[in-house]
Amino acid sequence: MSLTTRFAPSPTGYLHVGGARTALYSWLYAKKNGGDFILRIEDTDLERSTQESVDAIMDGMNWLNLEWTKGPYFQTERFDRYKEVIQQLIDSGNAYRCYCTPEEVEAMREEARANGEKEKYNGMWRDRTDYPEDKPYVIRFKNPLDGNVVINDLVKGDITIANEELDDLIIARSDGSPTYNLTVVVDDWDMGVTHVVRGDDHVNNTPRQINILKALDAPLPEYAHIPMILGDDGKRLSKRHGAVSVMQYRDDGYLPEALLNYLVRLGWSHGDQEIFSREEMIELFDLTGCNRAPSAFNTEKLIWVNQHYMKNLAPSYVAEHLAWHMADQGINTETGPDLAEVVKVQADRVKTLKEMAQISRYFYQEYNEFDATALKKHLRPVAQQPLEVVKTKLAALTEWSAENIHQAINDTADELEVGMGKVGMPLRVAATGAGNSPSLDVTLALLAKDVVLARIDKALAAIAERIANS
Repeated sequence: MSLTTRFAPSPTGYLHVGGARTALYSWLYAKKNGGDFILRIEDTDLERSTQESVDAIMDGMNWLNLEWTKGPYFQTERFDRYKEVIQQLIDSGNAYRCYCTPEEVEAMREEARANGEKEKYNGMWRDRTDYPEDKPYVIRFKNPLDGNVVINDLVKGDITIANEELDDLIIARSDGSPTYNLTVVVDDWDMGVTHVVRGDDHVNNTPRQINILKALDAPLPEYAHIPMILGDDGKRLSKRHGAVSVMQYRDDGYLPEALLNYLVRLGWSHGDQEIFSREEMIELFDLTGCNRAPSAFNTEKLIWVNQHYMKNLAPSYVAEHLAWHMADQGINTETGPDLAEVVKVQADRVKTLKEMAQISRYFYQEYNEFDATALKKHLRPVAQQPLEVVKTKLAALTEWSAENIHQAINDTADELEVGMGKVGMPLRVAATGAGNSPSLDVTLALLAKDVVLARIDKALAAIAERIANS
């Protein structure tokens, strides 16, 4: 049997970073071993499951490029199969009807609590057959009463749970619908899942699922329970820590490669290596190398990784992702420089693609007003002559290139016997509307010649107005 992993989210919300990391680890383990990676949507919670959440999960997986080889499967399409297995367990004596009301079960738990015992259902209907007519019931799995369940966990090591600690869990509700622990078992069995990689909040479910698999004489998968992700404050990662949805990280300007690289290191390591290509992740990843302790999310570290990828991935590729942010901010890039050229000059000046789009607007749109600080500091009467002279020299250029622009600025400074800054800063404010930009000659070269000349005129008009009002 070939190795098969699965990612099985419930569509009751977005794909969060904890789920994305679980999906990544499952995907990497399957890819490393030449196996299958299944996507299964566990949508049996009909009240909370939504198509919007299904779409959000798919969007997140596709953005991260975690392609599945089988699926997506939906549990709501498999109810007949679950019903068949429930009947199989009843027929084999491994499941039974329970007619206890919720109030009676709660009373059992209160009594156990009062006696200092583990709170659980006491098995009242476990061996009874005097079933009443026309009374609602649930189906419970007949859990073994003695012995232990040993989980050979690939991350946490061996975990032993005594069967006496487990109660007879419900596998079908009074309306006949199957419960989580039953559907997961059937799906993993039918789909040939050999390795279950999931969060360690499922550790308590695993012994119950193992017992059901044994009752069905089904093969047992291997389990790997990944510790949770904590926020910067050491508490479980949640909405109050900021962006926890995968697509929110896209919206905030992170590259998918950066988030994947960050997540793979958030609970796994390979020496001191911090940056991993997708190919390196597949080659080096192993579940046994995962940490047993929870990992703390560090936004500053993610920013550092994102900056690395913005600067080191092919500019044309980064530009594809930048285009989304430009469009999101209402910037039409059809007129203006190639986005890849913008990436080349802006990548080492920003933390995110969202920020890159924000500071690159002047390449594609006319600014409405000058930055107030830059206007006051650099568009003073003393800047009038340098701007007029440099405009004349720029207008005379027959080839609009960074080299020629640089020479024109130099010649202006020499002619007027002033420092480069006396020419360059007013020209920068004229060209961009603000006091910051990449290298001035490169910035102007990316702008059209007529645009630069028109913006110099705008700056000269602002200086003239300032002189008139003084």
